[in-house]
Amino acid sequence: MQILTHPNPVLGDRAGEVDPSSDADLRPLVRKMAEAMYENQGVGLAAPQLGIQKRVIVFDIDEELGAICNPVIIEQSEETAVDDEGCLSVPGINVPVERAVSVVCEGLNIDGEPIVLQAADFLARVIQHEIDHLDGVIILDRLTTEQRKAAIREYNDAAASE
Repeated sequence: MQILTHPNPVLGDRAGEVDPSSDADLRPLVRKMAEAMYENQGVGLAAPQLGIQKRVIVFDIDEELGAICNPVIIEQSEETAVDDEGCLSVPGINVPVERAVSVVCEGLNIDGEPIVLQAADFLARVIQHEIDHLDGVIILDRLTTEQRKAAIREYNDAAASE
């Protein structure tokens, strides 16, 4: 499946919740999401990045695929850190993004069972990044006006040189 890229307007839409117990398309969707993520050397992907407006994310940090439906961050550390982030929907650039250092995320697994994920450092950053996609937020939206202008110039230059 093709990953949507900026400035596709679908990336700015909020995704709807899913019901894993009745959504027959969920398992094939997670499989397609994982394939697209791995094909593009990503560490996370949200369904809206494939044009599918469902609140589903996949991620793989330590060579173990994770999937969460309807993820919600219920706790986050006061401590934050700024680090460069890339995005499969904004390929070719990395931008500084401030995020909580640790989070607790609730959601459902693909069988509809409740799960709680305690994440720190890089995994916490990935979870926050993917949940942003579910809310119609991309890394460019997290920048100051000046940073955003510079990042879009860099993005357009990278796209033109492909």
